[in-house]
Order: sequence, then structure tokens, then C-alpha cells
Amino acid sequence: MTISDLIFIGLPKTIAAIHRDTGQTVWTQSLKRGYATLLLDGDRLIVSINGYVWCLNPLTGELLWHNPLTGMGMGVASITSVRGGKSSDDLLLESAQSADDSAANSAHHGSTHGT
Repeated sequence: MTISDLIFIGLPKTIAAIHRDTGQTVWTQSLKRGYATLLLDGDRLIVSINGYVWCLNPLTGELLWHNPLTGMGMGVASITSVRGGKSSDDLLLESAQSADDSAANSAHHGSTHGT
């Protein structure tokens, strides 16, 4: 199963991953009560509820880290990221393309230095 097979749902007190083709619940994670804001950040699922932030593994629901953002406020958060909306497959492809481009540029520049 890949991240692109899943749909993420934020409910009061629970985050769930649902298989997009079958509707089957893949995992659930119980968190703080309140409205959840979700961001799929490549290979991380970022969840914000009432001023708290959690990072989950989107394939398993495993808690990777938690930040209470102490003193920064409560309520619904806006979340954004450079990786947001990209799957881990997209990020791996971009990384490979960047490495190929760097290698090609190095080879090209290396061959012009003595001419």
C-alpha cells in the first residue's frame, strides 16, 4: 500500500486513514478533542487541533512527534509546506531528477575546463 491509496479524515478526537478504493479503515489515531486541520506533507501527516500539532506516519498512524505550541493560541490552524500535496513517490522522483541534473551539469562543466 502507498500513501496515494489512502484518504485522511479528521474527526473530533480521531484521525483515520481510509483506503480510497475499498473504504476500509486502515488505521485510526486518537488525539485531542476538537476540529482537526490536516496536511499531507510528503511522507508525514501533520495534524493540528486546538493549538497542538502532531506528526504521524501516514501509512501506519504511528506518532512521530508532538508539539503543544505552548502559549501560541488555540483554534483552527492554517498549515502549509513546500512538500504539501506531494507523495513520497513524487519527492523521490524529484530527488532522482535533481541528482541526474547535477551529474549531467558536472560532466558538462568538467569537459569544458581544458578547452
